[in-house]
Amino acid sequence: MNAEQHQKVTPSHLQRRAYLYVRQSTLRQVFENTESTKRQYALRERAVALGWPLDHVVVIDSDQGQSGADSDREGFQKLVAAVGMGEVGLVLGLEVSRLARNSSDWHRLLEICALTDTLILDEDGLYNPAHFNDRLLLGLKGTMSEAELHVLRARLIGGQLAKASRGELEMKLPVGLVNDAAGHVILDPDLQVQNAVRTFFDTFRRTGSATATVRSFREQGLLFPRRLSTGPHKGEVAWAPLMHSRARRMLWNPRYTGAFVYGRSETRRSVGGKERRRLLPRDRWHTVILNAHAEYISWEDYEENLRRLHENAQACGADRRKSPPREGPALLQGLAICGRCGRRMGVRYYVNRHGELVPEYICQKRAVETTEPVCQRFVGAALDRAIGDLLVTTLTPLAVEVALAVQEELQARADEADRLRRQQVERARYEAELAQRRYIRVDPDNRLVAESLEADWNQKLRTLADAQQNYERQRQADGRLLSDQQRQEVTTLAADFPRLWGDPNVPQRERKRMARLLIEDVTLLRSNEILAHVRFRGGATHSLHLPLPLPAPLLRKTHPAVVAEVDRLMAEHTDAEIASILKERGIRPALGEQFTSVNVHHIRYAYGLQSRFARLREAGMLTRGEVAARLGVHPQTVKAREREGLLVGHVYDDNGRRLYEPTADPPQSACHWCGKEFITTWAKPGRRRKWCGSACMYAAYRARKRGAPQAAPKRASEVSSVDRTHEVQSVA
Repeated sequence: MNAEQHQKVTPSHLQRRAYLYVRQSTLRQVFENTESTKRQYALRERAVALGWPLDHVVVIDSDQGQSGADSDREGFQKLVAAVGMGEVGLVLGLEVSRLARNSSDWHRLLEICALTDTLILDEDGLYNPAHFNDRLLLGLKGTMSEAELHVLRARLIGGQLAKASRGELEMKLPVGLVNDAAGHVILDPDLQVQNAVRTFFDTFRRTGSATATVRSFREQGLLFPRRLSTGPHKGEVAWAPLMHSRARRMLWNPRYTGAFVYGRSETRRSVGGKERRRLLPRDRWHTVILNAHAEYISWEDYEENLRRLHENAQACGADRRKSPPREGPALLQGLAICGRCGRRMGVRYYVNRHGELVPEYICQKRAVETTEPVCQRFVGAALDRAIGDLLVTTLTPLAVEVALAVQEELQARADEADRLRRQQVERARYEAELAQRRYIRVDPDNRLVAESLEADWNQKLRTLADAQQNYERQRQADGRLLSDQQRQEVTTLAADFPRLWGDPNVPQRERKRMARLLIEDVTLLRSNEILAHVRFRGGATHSLHLPLPLPAPLLRKTHPAVVAEVDRLMAEHTDAEIASILKERGIRPALGEQFTSVNVHHIRYAYGLQSRFARLREAGMLTRGEVAARLGVHPQTVKAREREGLLVGHVYDDNGRRLYEPTADPPQSACHWCGKEFITTWAKPGRRRKWCGSACMYAAYRARKRGAPQAAPKRASEVSSVDRTHEVQSVA
């Protein structure tokens, strides 16, 4: 140690601690470059030689494995904080690059050391940042350290870009692609992996949505492969349920098209020091080499997939462009455009009084942002029916092709899913047999290994059993979904597009997909009517003029045609019978699910319709009491004679009460006792009644008992009321 360096060390420096900063850039250097680590720790002897006690030398080695260009280093921040507090008299480092690899951190440390009178020591010498010459030298060393890092990085990146330009740079491949022994990219030799990747792209082509693709894999119980990149099983293929993030990465990856692509993203350091990665537009990619290796899809399919993803993402954007078809009944979801402001219209659903889900198209973007009234809103039930009728009328010649394509797609989907599940069973069976062979080959005396292999064999057998059960269950489900009867129905529907469109078994999602293949958009405008401008793909247009929906009070009123029908049926039926007839015809009331006698009763009173009782009375019908009085019989006798077919009755209410048709004037005869005329009825078969009532009958009976002669029959005109009364009283 020369005298000049000793002169820089003063008693004030020795009263403070000496901090030794130890760092290696990577963990690999920590484990392999041990000599550099020893040299850094040996600097403690330099501090002791300058006069610091060994226990006053603090070693900071918590930043091992971190780059010097990283500002977010805990050990370095601790060192800077201690220097700023005036606790450090000497900072030791093997070289400037150990402390910092960027000029900002290095010069900040120099500034703080100069303010607190802290010395800096490296392998070349001792420096005082407060002196101009020492500070100039330290600044040059820091600049050279940063430049050295830049040169090294430029050499490495230059080599990568050169190999990438030729398509020879080895990169991490997505699942489904592997490198052969010569380094060429080929399809994965595992056919199950290939089929899973192909099924993924086929499913996305069918559904048009990454979420729908993941849902389809989950509903069918299909697993998806992924290649492990870390851990003891690095490089092996693991099978797990498909995740949405993995599905998006596969759709955005151009390597599945057989193209070699480099430079799709760039990494920038943010203000906080963290690195952020962002994707670059295609015109800024460094290298694009088409048909560089085997592919799963074509480049055109890749671009179509990106277009679909872009449209799906725009469903949540400011303009709300087309979104993928969903399960709701709104046929124009993502297709409706406001005719006033030109924005895409959203969809709301509400449940009507019949329990049905009814869509409503609403333009509310401006209302949400500025609290203004809603631009336009339309009830979608009638509008969707009009659009559906337009498609049926316009596209009938294409019905057979559309239906047959749907049938072939359903069959292909079922066959592909069955093939993948069968391969999963075959893989599970192979792994179980492999575990069995391992267990058989083990030495029986080596119990620890034998028990482990036996447990692994049992686990593989359980996995095989689960795979077989899942395969059989899904196969039966597919058999139910595509039975012979249903295939015959699909074949029958293939020749009739209107029935295919109106078939309730067709999912709403598929109906929307058919509409999107034909319709570009529908512009809606509300005035004194609803004007719908339909723009078909290819440029053809068609305008629909629809009436405005009725207000709520009118919707709650019964339709005049229904009222007229009730009035017509009232002449022949009761309230309950009318309700049953309307129910069979599928006519619904304004309120409620179906017609009841209460609804019919309410319609009669609300619209002033005559009841069936009043109508029969106007037709001259008689009550049971009136018929009994006219015939001179008991009312129960009237019911008996109706059952015998002697009288005709008509039911006029739901309780079974009747009115009777009037009969001809009955024959009359004079009473044998009082001479009063009465309606002649039959007392017994073959015998007519002789008396007008029971009083006269008993009077004649008592007179016969006394032996008195019976009075000769008199005409009613000859018998006075006094005589009748006297005779009756005498008998009594």
